[in-house]
Amino acid sequence: MAFDIDMIKAVYERMPARVEAARNLVGRPLTLSEKILYSHLWDGTPSEVFERGKSYVDFAPDRVAMQDATAQMALLQFMQAGKDKVAVPSTAHCDHLILAKQGAEQDLRNSLTASGEVFNFLESVSNKYGIGFWKPGAGIIHQVVLENYAFPGGMMIGTDSHTVNAGGLGMVAIGVGGADAVDVMAGMAWELKFPKLIGVKLTGKMNGWTSAKDVILKVAGILTVKGGTGAIVEYFGPGAQSLSATGKGTICNMGAEIGATTSTFGYDDSVERYLRATDRSDVADLANTVRPHLTGDDEVYASPEQYFDQVIEIDLSTLEPHVNGPFTPDKATPVSQMRAEAEANGWPTKVEWGLIGSCTNSSYEDLSRASSIAKQAVDKGLKTKADFGINPGSEQVRFTAERDGLLEIFENLDATIFTNACGPCIGQWERAGNNERVNTIVHSFNRNFSKRADGNPNTHAFVTSPEMVAAIAISGDLGFNPITDTLTNENGEQVKLDPPVGDELPDKGFDVQDNGYQAPAADGSGIEVVVKPDSKRLQLLAPFAPWDGNNITGAKLLIKAFGKCTTDHISMAGPWLRFRGHLDNISDNCLIGAVNAYNQDTNKVKNQITGEYGPVPATARQYKAEGIPSIVVGDHNYGEGSSREHAAMEPRFLGVKAVLVKSFARIHETNLKKQGMLGLTFANEADYDKIQEDDTINFLDLVDFAPGKPLTLEFVHADGSKDVIMANHTYNEAQIGWFKAGSALNLIKQQAAS
Repeated sequence: MAFDIDMIKAVYERMPARVEAARNLVGRPLTLSEKILYSHLWDGTPSEVFERGKSYVDFAPDRVAMQDATAQMALLQFMQAGKDKVAVPSTAHCDHLILAKQGAEQDLRNSLTASGEVFNFLESVSNKYGIGFWKPGAGIIHQVVLENYAFPGGMMIGTDSHTVNAGGLGMVAIGVGGADAVDVMAGMAWELKFPKLIGVKLTGKMNGWTSAKDVILKVAGILTVKGGTGAIVEYFGPGAQSLSATGKGTICNMGAEIGATTSTFGYDDSVERYLRATDRSDVADLANTVRPHLTGDDEVYASPEQYFDQVIEIDLSTLEPHVNGPFTPDKATPVSQMRAEAEANGWPTKVEWGLIGSCTNSSYEDLSRASSIAKQAVDKGLKTKADFGINPGSEQVRFTAERDGLLEIFENLDATIFTNACGPCIGQWERAGNNERVNTIVHSFNRNFSKRADGNPNTHAFVTSPEMVAAIAISGDLGFNPITDTLTNENGEQVKLDPPVGDELPDKGFDVQDNGYQAPAADGSGIEVVVKPDSKRLQLLAPFAPWDGNNITGAKLLIKAFGKCTTDHISMAGPWLRFRGHLDNISDNCLIGAVNAYNQDTNKVKNQITGEYGPVPATARQYKAEGIPSIVVGDHNYGEGSSREHAAMEPRFLGVKAVLVKSFARIHETNLKKQGMLGLTFANEADYDKIQEDDTINFLDLVDFAPGKPLTLEFVHADGSKDVIMANHTYNEAQIGWFKAGSALNLIKQQAAS
């Protein structure tokens, strides 16, 4: 039986009336995305037509999910909200703070020792406030959510950008920062700009080496890392219905890499099969009672150009396997062109590691298809040329895969089976012999930014499907095309790999002895949450200071970031994950990965007090100590990637008042607003070039801060000359209230006190 079945039942009971009301309001058929959005309005039954990309709307999500690296800060904030219990079903999942090094058993044991303080904190907070707790080793948050909590037509938010994975079961599931999660857990409305809609029509049917992964790799190549910003991507068509539920999840998951608010598929037979296979027949039965409302209207899919802001069509029958990268997930290359691309760009073609898993591709189907390739290697006398690493998505997947012999196949190729956790995908990989040498790896993850997997800026990481990872790792050759190429076996014979085969769902059903779930106490009032004052891992939060009502003057330029500046660049993961619950300590990684536009170095900026160059965090700390505000300037799509709000909280903690960029990634812009920061964009992008290294910045009209009114900033150069620059913003009245109060959390506390 499903978790929170009464909540799901209530969603379906109110959905028909709300969908009908919305259809009457807008006067036309509705997409699936619109049905879910309009049926989750904070005010209940729809009474207003919202403008895509412009209207700020209050929603009432059904549930919240948090992973351990972001849950720490989210729950530290929730502890200040003055609430006794979460207002909606919520869960915390321990999956990020687990190192991948030797193998599952030893790695989990070591991680429990190294991060035990954090796990105990999360467990006690969850127990106290009514939050479901998934223990270390239980699995990766998004696979666990797909198996246990995702349901068609629902809305959820999660403190991880890949929360969107749940769109594979027909949800509108959106990645957010911890402050947004606090709003919902505290029983308040959650605000989102009403998304634009991108429709992706899938025709045909996949065959051979092509997989669901190739759909999103192709879409990423079309839309780029910012093409989906502010939009929901809705997949439909006969090709969509031919995909498995976990394949749909893979596509939605990596939609985060195109900047999409979320992605989703309509409810169909494959989703129903998955619900029943994961012991949720009660949800499937309920969904069938409102089935027409759990997909877009027929007229929409018949004439999509009339209803979506953009339409893409992909024929699965002709779609070729893709390999995306390096250093960005949208550099899409069909496998048939990879050798030529690698040679033209000087990419090393010797592949040293093949990594399968992560929240994107760690389902039973993924492992079964990849294991079919691994088994061929054994049967055909091939020796794998690269090392293998496998991260099962959940204990349920791992237990079932072990029962069915899938893991043994990988072990026969000397693969390392890592813990059911994120591991290398988020930098939790202690790679043997790693240094800064140039090398190539392939993986089935979602992101491949520089330093992401192993901390080496010269590791060329390429993203592809699990079955392609297996084939390329066996060959040891980035340019290997299993569709056309042969390999030489131990006997000197030329052999060819057959296309992968696998099971959508296990023939014998899923099985597990201990799924790792721990229910919270019925009454948590007597539970004490302890944070030691001298802890290096956890730190109780002090409120940020409210705005003093005056123009910000005398601010110094902290850094002018050049080119791609993701949340990985602003607040790195890897070894820094251990400080995610300690704002002071983790602020020592603030912007250390950003490239300084003036010297093309990282973590080396000019200190205007001393005139010397030094680390970004140390420079910011000196400005803060002397009462000097600072600002950060950035390029396009600033804050791309992870939802980690640390990338907003760290600059805020270090005295940064504003971030001025050419454009923002959605989640990061919201996170800045929530923490009482000014997130601004150049009215004229060319003004980016006017900003000089020694600039002092004065806000001329912040005292008149209002929705729709640009702000005027004066940049005073070292020679006394000035440039006056106009900055746009997207703040509404409520968000300006967050700025004035010092943060959204400060405002919540004020309202609770009154």
